[in-house]
Amino acid sequence: MITVNGSNFDESVGLYLAFCVVPKKGSLPTPCGGGVNKEGVSESSIWISSNPPPYAEGLTKAFLANGSFSEQVLISRKIGKFDCTKVKCAITVRADHLRGSDRSYDLYLPIKIKAAKKLNNLSK
Repeated sequence: MITVNGSNFDESVGLYLAFCVVPKKGSLPTPCGGGVNKEGVSESSIWISSNPPPYAEGLTKAFLANGSFSEQVLISRKIGKFDCTKVKCAITVRADHLRGSDRSYDLYLPIKIKAAKKLNNLSK
């Protein structure tokens, strides 16, 4: 788990904060850890919105003062079939599905995950 802090976001725009595979430029960040979550929050993806649609009330985390947030996100070596020791993965921020094609809110904080080293059998 890592803590991600953000500030000065437009509170009228909902965001997804997630651990994802870095996409090609201009593409939606996906796949992301956490998958579909009916509670709106998982350890790897969080929906932040101070003005959620009626069906999402209680499923989102509201922004703190000045468009800020502080959330814990789980990072892992794999996101689905993607191995983050072999592909680029990042903590991502993007506009929620209500502005799904708006890439202007996309932010990436790269996370480098190193492969575990194999230890040789040691004996005296």
